[in-house]
Order: sequence, then C-alpha cells, then structure tokens
Amino acid sequence: MKPQGRFSSAIASENARGFVAVIPDIKCVSPKEGDLLRGRDPVDTAKYLVSCGAPLLSVVTEPNRFGGSPELLRSIANSVDAPVLRKDFITDESRLLETAELGAAAVLLICAVSDEKTLGVLYEKAIKLGLEPFVEVHTAEEMEFAGKLGARLIGINNRNIINLELDDGGPGRTAVLASGVPSGALLVSESGILSPEDAKLAASARANAVLVGTALWQADDMGAMYRSLRVEMSGSSCVRP
Repeated sequence: MKPQGRFSSAIASENARGFVAVIPDIKCVSPKEGDLLRGRDPVDTAKYLVSCGAPLLSVVTEPNRFGGSPELLRSIANSVDAPVLRKDFITDESRLLETAELGAAAVLLICAVSDEKTLGVLYEKAIKLGLEPFVEVHTAEEMEFAGKLGARLIGINNRNIINLELDDGGPGRTAVLASGVPSGALLVSESGILSPEDAKLAASARANAVLVGTALWQADDMGAMYRSLRVEMSGSSCVRP
C-alpha cells in the first residue's frame, strides 16, 4: 500500500480512536438551501470547527454556484493546523498546480465531470504534485473505475453533482455502493448527512468518514452538531482488508 498523505492519515487517526471522521465542508452557498454563511466569516468558522476537534476540513472554491474562491482556500489553509481538501470542478492540470500552491493537502476529482482518460491523467499529476486525489463516485460504474485507477481515497456522493445536488439523496446510496470499494481504500460518505442517524447509517456501511456541510451550517449550535455526528466506527478495521 502507498504511504498515506496528510488527509488520509487524519481520517485513519480518527478511525484508530474508534470514530468515523467528520469532515466539515466550508461552503458559502448551497444551490438547494441558499446562503449558508448568514453573516458568519468562513475562515473564523473553519478555525472554530478545528477548535471543536475537527481533524480535517473541506473547502468549496467554486464561485458561481457555491460562493467559494481560491483565496478562501488559501486563507483557511494558512489559518488552521489541519489538512484541507479542495472541492471544485477540477478538469485540467493547471488547476492542480493552483491547488498545490494554495496549500491544499487533497483535491477532489469527480468521475462525473471528466472522461476516464482525463481523470487518470489528473490522478497521476496530483500525486506528483504532492496532492492526495480524492476520487468522487456516484454510480457502481464509477466505483469500478475508481478501483481500476487504484484510488486510495474514495468519496461516494449521495447526491447527483451534475444536478448541483438538488436531489434528496442520503447515506442509503453509500450503503448500496460500499461493497464495491476496493481493498485498502478509505471511504467517505458525502452529502445528505443531516443527522447522527445518517452518520450511523454511513458507519454501518463501513464508511471511514462523513463529509458534512449544510447540516452544520444550519444547526443552532454548530459545535454540538459536529460532536453529534462523530459516531463510533462499525467493525474493527479502519480500512478494508
């Protein structure tokens, strides 16, 4: 097995403590729910979540529909002592170079927005740049390709990113697709994690982590919501044998 990068290592460390890792998603706008900040500063919020115990973060940098920016990623990466994932529609190598320069530890590569050849090139280029490729799938066919790619960090998006996640998908999709996760890979359940029960369902499918945005931003007490989603692992191993 290849050595783990900082992002995967943070997940594995949480698993070793007996918990599913919770990855807070710093997202300014939800196409479905609208403004999530409600006057809050995203950098201060990122620092607060790390102070609550979050061992890693995700930052959405897409500007037009999600309200992010590359500079937001840079500011957060420079402000927290935690590895950061860049979430965006990355489809060319120049944006990988930018991602590394901004200080991200990992980069999202979405199967649904790139053909297999392009995704393969981006995957290898990311590794050469010292970035961990976080391969996102939504279907069994995409999971099969992630396995062929040799992906060690795989996210199942419970919602359809092509429709900007406007559907009502939840961790049930993780439960359906999890059996296809390749041996040794870490699994992240993304989107539609709205409650501790959802996090437990993802855990029962042997997810190593849950990536949560809207539920945290809409909670009356963000810190309490974060802690409630940090559920116990299911099974004895943090990676598939």
